Amino acid sequence: MAYLGIDVGGTKIAAGVVDSEGTVLDRLQVPTPEGTADAVFAAITECVRQLDTAVDGVGVASAGPVDLRAGTVSPVNIAEWRGFPLRDRVAELFPHIPVELAGDGVCMALGEHWTGAGQGVADLLGLVVSTGVGGGLVLGGRGYPGRTGNAGHIGHMAVATEPACPCGGLGCVEVRASGPNIVAWAKAQGWAAPADADGKALADGARAGDEIALAAFARSGQAVGMAIAAAAVLFDLELAIVGGGLAQAGDLLFDPIRAAVATHAKLSYVSDLRVVAAEHTKDAGIVGAASLVARPATTPTPPE
Repeated sequence: MAYLGIDVGGTKIAAGVVDSEGTVLDRLQVPTPEGTADAVFAAITECVRQLDTAVDGVGVASAGPVDLRAGTVSPVNIAEWRGFPLRDRVAELFPHIPVELAGDGVCMALGEHWTGAGQGVADLLGLVVSTGVGGGLVLGGRGYPGRTGNAGHIGHMAVATEPACPCGGLGCVEVRASGPNIVAWAKAQGWAAPADADGKALADGARAGDEIALAAFARSGQAVGMAIAAAAVLFDLELAIVGGGLAQAGDLLFDPIRAAVATHAKLSYVSDLRVVAAEHTKDAGIVGAASLVARPATTPTPPE
C-alpha cells in the first residue's frame, strides 16, 4: 500500500509518496507562492499532479493554527489562508479515499516516531527550530492534538518577559530562538555581518569564535531548553527531538539546550529526559502526514 503525505509551510510545500514501512518513494517540493488563497492551493494541486497519486490515503500537515473540528487552517505565515478549508479542498482531489489533517508540529513528531529518532518511544516532544519554532506531542504512542488540534505549539510558550511576539505574547520561545530572530538579535548586539546574513552565516561566525554569534546560539538554546524542560515536567516525557534548519548548527545549539534542560528539569521523573537531533532532515512532515492514514492507531483523535 502507498500513501500521500503533504506538508504545507510558510516557505515551502512538499509532498511525497510513502509506503507502508514509512519509506519515501518519491517526493516533490515547491516554494509556497504569494497571492490569493487559491494560488497557494494551486501549488499543492501541482505537486499532486506531478506525483504518482495512485494511493490508499492522504495525510496533510499544515502550519497552524489549525481547527481540526472544521478542517480549516489559518497559518500565521500564510496570510492568504484564514479559515481555509484545507481538508475539504484536498478531499475534492481524492474523493474516494481517506484524507486526514493535522498540524505540522504533531506530524513532525509522528514522522520521527514512525521511522526516525523516536522509534519505540511512547511519550515524546518533536520540535522544529527554523524560521519559526514549532512542536508536537506523541503521548502514549499516539499523536496528541489537544482541544482544537494545536497542542504542542511550543514556540509560543513564554520563557521570558520580553521581547514582544507577533502572536501578542511576551518572551515566547520563537522570538528568542528562531533563526531570523537570533540573527536580528546578533546584529543588534553589533555582529558584523552582511545585510542578508542568515542562521548558517551566524553558525559559521560562532564556529570561528565570534563572541556575539556564540551568545546568540546560547540565548536560543537556553530558551528552547527551558521550554523542553517545562513540557517534559507537564507531560512526563522521556524524549525531545529537535529538528529544523537551525538544528543543523549541531552542538552550537544542542549544548545550551541540554544545559538548560539539566538546570530546569530537576524532578526525579524527568531526570532521564533525553534531547536528540531529528533523523529526518527534510521528510519528517511528509512521513508524519502519511502516518495519519497509514497508522490509524497513532493518528491524533480529532476533537469532538
